[in-house]
Amino acid sequence: MIAIIDYGAGNLFSLKNALDFLNLKNIITASPEEMKDADKLILPGVGAFPDAMRMLERSGLKETIIEESGKKPLLGICLGMQILFDFGYEFEKTVGLGLIPGEVKRIKAAGLKIPHVGWNDVKIENACELSKGIKKGDMFYYVHSFKAVTEKKHVSLSSEYGDSIPGLIFKDKVYGTQFHPEKSGDIGLKLLRNFGALK
Repeated sequence: MIAIIDYGAGNLFSLKNALDFLNLKNIITASPEEMKDADKLILPGVGAFPDAMRMLERSGLKETIIEESGKKPLLGICLGMQILFDFGYEFEKTVGLGLIPGEVKRIKAAGLKIPHVGWNDVKIENACELSKGIKKGDMFYYVHSFKAVTEKKHVSLSSEYGDSIPGLIFKDKVYGTQFHPEKSGDIGLKLLRNFGALK
């Protein structure tokens, strides 16, 4: 069972539809008990870093996510990936979940439109369980203005957009995608299938 965490900042239904298509059993939930009972967690996110952290704290889910992340696979998507890090700098410096070391800062892409919206190819930095079967040049769909700044050892896939953008990050049982796998066609479904196969 995959628990899709509903804390008020996620595009939940396109993700649920993708998991349903893959026959991966899932539930949208704001219940700490259901999150604890699930085999895996997905933390989606759309919006601003400070708002997402406030919503997680108000909902009481922050502590549950941190606790469960050491026991079972966790996948953060887009803003859900960004808040996995120590700090974000959108509007104000905000403390994140601290599950992966690093910070989230505005993209510096001189002459390029921000937010970064559209398809970008990836290159392999470090193989991980979620990047199995994904090749250099495969395309994923991005919508974001901020990027993770972390040690290269935590970056599995990256894209270029005036700067190197970490697309897939990982540490222990925690994974995150800056791109939207649920909006990335067959190759995005492959990544979600890989997540579904994790133990």
